[in-house]
Amino acid sequence: MTTVTTGTPTSVPSVGSAHTRVEGRDKVTGAARYAGEIPFAGLAHGWLVLSTVARGRVRSVESTPVLAMPGVLAVLDHRNAPRVETDYTGLMGSKPDPTCAVFQHDRVPHLGWPVALVVAETSEQAREAAEALVVHYEQEPHDIGFTGGHPDAYPLDGHAPAVTAKGDLDAELAASAVVVDAEYTTPEEHHNPMEPHAATARWDGGRLEVVDSNQGATWVVGELASLFSLDPASVRVRSEHVGGGFGSKGVRAHQVAAVMAASVLRRPVRVVLTRRQMFSLAGYRSPTVQHVRLGADADGRLRALEHRSLSVTSTVHEFVEPSAAVARVMYDADAHHTANRVVRLDVPTPTWMRAPGEAPGSFALEAALDELAEKCGIDPIELRLRNEPDKGPVSGLPFAGRNLPACLREGARRFGWADRDPRPGLRRDGRWLLGTGTAAASFHVGAMPSTAAATAHPDGTFTVRIAAADIGTGARTALTLIAADALRVPPERVEVRIGDSAFGPAMIAGGSMGTRSWAWAVTAAADDLRERLALSGDIPPEGITVRSDTTAAIGVLAPAERHSFGAQFAEVAVDVTTGEVRVRRMLGIFAAGRIVNPLTARNQFLGGMIWGISMALHEEAVRDSAFGGPVGADLAGYHVATHADVPHIEADWIDDPDPQDPVGIKGIGEVGIVGAAAAIANAVWHATGARHRSLPIRPDRVILAGAPRA
Repeated sequence: MTTVTTGTPTSVPSVGSAHTRVEGRDKVTGAARYAGEIPFAGLAHGWLVLSTVARGRVRSVESTPVLAMPGVLAVLDHRNAPRVETDYTGLMGSKPDPTCAVFQHDRVPHLGWPVALVVAETSEQAREAAEALVVHYEQEPHDIGFTGGHPDAYPLDGHAPAVTAKGDLDAELAASAVVVDAEYTTPEEHHNPMEPHAATARWDGGRLEVVDSNQGATWVVGELASLFSLDPASVRVRSEHVGGGFGSKGVRAHQVAAVMAASVLRRPVRVVLTRRQMFSLAGYRSPTVQHVRLGADADGRLRALEHRSLSVTSTVHEFVEPSAAVARVMYDADAHHTANRVVRLDVPTPTWMRAPGEAPGSFALEAALDELAEKCGIDPIELRLRNEPDKGPVSGLPFAGRNLPACLREGARRFGWADRDPRPGLRRDGRWLLGTGTAAASFHVGAMPSTAAATAHPDGTFTVRIAAADIGTGARTALTLIAADALRVPPERVEVRIGDSAFGPAMIAGGSMGTRSWAWAVTAAADDLRERLALSGDIPPEGITVRSDTTAAIGVLAPAERHSFGAQFAEVAVDVTTGEVRVRRMLGIFAAGRIVNPLTARNQFLGGMIWGISMALHEEAVRDSAFGGPVGADLAGYHVATHADVPHIEADWIDDPDPQDPVGIKGIGEVGIVGAAAAIANAVWHATGARHRSLPIRPDRVILAGAPRA
């Protein structure tokens, strides 16, 4: 027996102090291995073959010549692939996207639909054979045309009702002294994490093991078990390091194809997506057409608010980009109407992308608020403060903390907002017109049930196990600090192991709920372990382990509007001759709960704000109406912000602990992008006097808008 001591409550806390990533050295030296790098004995390689037509049927697959090529082991398609089950409800509360159920029929619903998998001894052999595979199609006319007036649009519930309404909208608009009535559009945007999607599947003694790049091992286990009619206890998913996810790394075609091939060949099979394939198979943010109508008294107080959004879904699976939902939290009015609608087209199914709904929705709503401020002759920050709700505008629930006014005031002070001349088109720096803009931000935060295990070892160290996923956010480090404080020991005595479904069910990394959910479970396990050690003190050679399950604790939380908030500020320089827009500086001030690790938290906020620059000025996927696919489906043709586009950016926060959370945290993963594009668009108006209601603000659009008005 060994006695292990823990600290006292007066020890200097680890939470709140800056710590470098615990796995940082492994990542920069290459010791950290990602899903596509882990070796397996007898590993075979699969390469997906995607459809070259946007709608139709597969008439035939000429697999015989390909099977004769060097190293080729199998060609799977709808004729010979294992059957899977699709009639179930998954972890995310909906039916699975049929794209995951690959090779089950001959239908082709969009360009880039998986029609075959070629498996070979090497990746090079698999790719060569896949490119040589001839597939014949019966092509049908396709429709990818997305317009705001599409006749087949319909409302679709997502994780919230499609439509909400209170009050007489027409009457309040008629009674308003000032009205804004405008349409805003955002383009199709694509996931491009640094690490492409990859999965290796193998069978071991009747158990399925998948080494994957995902945002939640529990999620992937559940989906694969349901698809292949397996006992979830016989499926293990590991995902130790993930090079970015942003909503795209759930269950996709490549994982299912890898499991199918491993089942047929009875050897490990790895399938990795190319960057180009990700434009078809990794999901994307739907384009939106949003109509906003605001009616206000002369003093800027809202009487009417209408926010309607239309987005795209596929013909095989329904998904809604809930852009109008942001209005249900931000501002109230006597008449308050919101609606999210979709139109089915012959395109891949969209999916979650960082701040789904809030990112495009905040652009429309916050740009409309800026237009209202101009019409009322009121400062944009003052207008927002005058319209602060005291409860949820739609839900009627109390806010579990709403420190947006503090963010706006502190941001205005630090940005120098008081020195701003509200008139547009006046400031110049040589050939550049200068302008500043602001926008508010919010994103829902919550917690989902999770389990964790904490072990005390005889050598005085501790191990915490939880099926969390660190997708680049620094979650592994944050959980180390949280566990250390709960155990009252230095972080150096704690090892946190994550990314393994064998550790028990846990929340995914998504919805700004990952770290909050995991921290709750880790704290509960660590608290129980510390109390047990205090009672016994002696540690047997095998250690002492306790497990936690937060289902009951989270289940009794009182209903409330729970959100992180923020205020975004931007200064831009615009050359109306060339159309060039440069962001010179940005500032974000956030109220996002207790900050666990300032170093990685600031990285998250800055990353979101930089993505907002991409959204405002660069990102735009355009589909060719003739062949139905995106033009320039690679990082050469799809533009994102690079170092040259990133100016002086600051992110900071105000004190905002959540008293209902054991650590006091909320969520920071998504709120950083919300409002960023609107702040830049509003700054471009201030610089030029021209409103840009369609993103991105390309040079040609700036030139067409012309020089500032006199």
